[in-house]
Amino acid sequence: MLWLYLFLIVFFNGFEAGGYQASLYSIGQVYDLSVTSMGLFASVELFATMLAPLVLGSLADRSHKLKFLLVLLGIQIVFAFTLFASSVEPLFIGCIFFLGLTTSALQFISIAALMEAYPVSGKRKIGFMTSMYALGAFVAPLIVDRLLDHGFSWRLVFLALMVGSVIAFLGVFALRNYKAEEKGQSEDTDFVGGRFVITGVLLLCVVMCIYVGFENGFAFFVDTMFAEVLNSSSGKFAISLFWVVMIPSRVLVGLFSRHAKKILIAAIIAIPLITWLITMMTDARFVIALIIPLGFACGAIYPSVLSTLIAFSGNKKATATAMITTATGIGGVVFTALTGFMADRIGLQGSMLALSAFFILSLISVLILSRIHAD
Repeated sequence: MLWLYLFLIVFFNGFEAGGYQASLYSIGQVYDLSVTSMGLFASVELFATMLAPLVLGSLADRSHKLKFLLVLLGIQIVFAFTLFASSVEPLFIGCIFFLGLTTSALQFISIAALMEAYPVSGKRKIGFMTSMYALGAFVAPLIVDRLLDHGFSWRLVFLALMVGSVIAFLGVFALRNYKAEEKGQSEDTDFVGGRFVITGVLLLCVVMCIYVGFENGFAFFVDTMFAEVLNSSSGKFAISLFWVVMIPSRVLVGLFSRHAKKILIAAIIAIPLITWLITMMTDARFVIALIIPLGFACGAIYPSVLSTLIAFSGNKKATATAMITTATGIGGVVFTALTGFMADRIGLQGSMLALSAFFILSLISVLILSRIHAD
């Protein structure tokens, strides 16, 4: 049953991310922000996501991960409620920062706890676990859209996050002494053991840095692009669509985890090509149609990276996932802020296209990674 609560933690992390992305345009109106300022607002939380792993990654490998999760969930509950209850701008920014710290730490420690608790079935569970993040990010924009249509505040997203964190806290507390499943012969026997290969982990960090940077740069500004460039009110639906197609994508990667590296290469090539087509479109309906394959390709990267990471992480799984999470935070901060900055100069579509060009570095990293693995 432990996996259920770990999945719930990841689901609400995705819920918070999708809810914040869908709310950014409304937040910008409330606080009178330019597009560049909206990018900076978004990057505050993303900046925080890279700090927690730097501090807690190695410590988590030496500690009881489930007890660690309980502390983090308690902190998250406090800041989520404060974000719901307060409308003071400096307090909002501060709480978003600390919420980023906790969600980041919860994410990588939950993944590491899953790897340790399920050494036999872990690879398949990773695909489903990462799909929970996508499911949460899919649901949240639809809820935000409905809330705004009925005159309610987007702040209710943070109240929902608080409730979910309370449920997860109670579940993890009840199972805090859970024993790992029996190790045995299976297709996942490489899930445990081995040595920590720093070069391999760093190359995967490059892939995740660029992917998450693109994902956030795209998702945070889709609503703005639809509203201001395409003259459409379908932006929140587009965000949800972007996330929902990641669910089957990530499940499939989990089922075909043996081919994770090949899937990763295919996704890295597909993303910039689809983005280029999106930037050529002026009709919102065509853009929405193209978001389906874009989300599917994006969805494949996270579980593919985690499945590939296993071969390089050895017995330092929390450290390795922490490094990956730090890379996602760096990508989120740099590329989200860069998207807003470039959008004020070359337009949102141009900035998204420029963002996708960085995937050439991801492709180079994976090709090098294949040589390391072969050696």
